[in-house]
Amino acid sequence: MNRLGAVLLLTVGLAGLAGCATAPRPPPEPLPACPAGQEARRTAQLFFGRNIGDKPAVTAADFQKFVDDELTPKFPDGLTVMDGGGQWQGDENRLIREASKVVLIVLPKGRDAPARVEAVRNAYKARFHQDSVLLITQAACVSF
Repeated sequence: MNRLGAVLLLTVGLAGLAGCATAPRPPPEPLPACPAGQEARRTAQLFFGRNIGDKPAVTAADFQKFVDDELTPKFPDGLTVMDGGGQWQGDENRLIREASKVVLIVLPKGRDAPARVEAVRNAYKARFHQDSVLLITQAACVSF
């Protein structure tokens, strides 16, 4: 094989590998300019479904233990837990409704906050056999 053929083969091979890689995440939206007395931070809203297929739902006590074990140690500055309810179109065009817990966190400054959020999501999915935990993040002006 000549050099041009080898270079083309290597280039095509690397391009094929690049197609298997995870696409990079877009950068987060810029933080806003905030009025006096407030500071720019990011917030995270997590939506935890409480149904587990044909198994008993996650109880209030189960969820509180999860908050104590997973959320509070990772976000000791505080968070808010609210009751919620979700719905979506399931298999066979059937409407599915589910009780949920919504957790709102003003994320701490620092680069490790997204990793802490992901750790919480993964812990919930593993502990309660959930497929997903919805996450919404956004920039906000906050005052403590």
